[in-house]
Amino acid sequence: MSSTMAARTAMNEAPALSKPVTIVSWVLQVVVAAILFQTLFFKFTGAEESVYIFTKVGAEPFGRYASGLAELIAVVLLLTPRTITLGAALSVGVITGAIGAHLTKLGIVVQNDGGLLFALALVVLFGSLGILAIRRRQIPVVGKLLPF
Repeated sequence: MSSTMAARTAMNEAPALSKPVTIVSWVLQVVVAAILFQTLFFKFTGAEESVYIFTKVGAEPFGRYASGLAELIAVVLLLTPRTITLGAALSVGVITGAIGAHLTKLGIVVQNDGGLLFALALVVLFGSLGILAIRRRQIPVVGKLLPF
């Protein structure tokens, strides 16, 4: 164990990620953040498809604005080095709700989109889970308790 790693372990900090792993994490963070950010315009401007979706699930307009706000917060957290894992965890929570809505009320294809929204939701889910796996030791509270 290097002296830097020993010092971090002694200070109860997560060990630094290697450069290739850090790059993979940042690619995932940017992809997830870009998808979430892109949907904000539609949610906050009341685009027809967004209004349709939230009406169908019984959450228009409050659910549309609340999910948009949660996604905006997730984007900021994902792109801020000290809060990446919080952003990924919030993204998992938000997108799990979206996937649940697709599977229970909306269907995979929404307004003839060919399943694009559902596919993007899956990219966000698996990208966020990937970020959490890569940065698992950095997760507040529980990260330091993980044995691996």
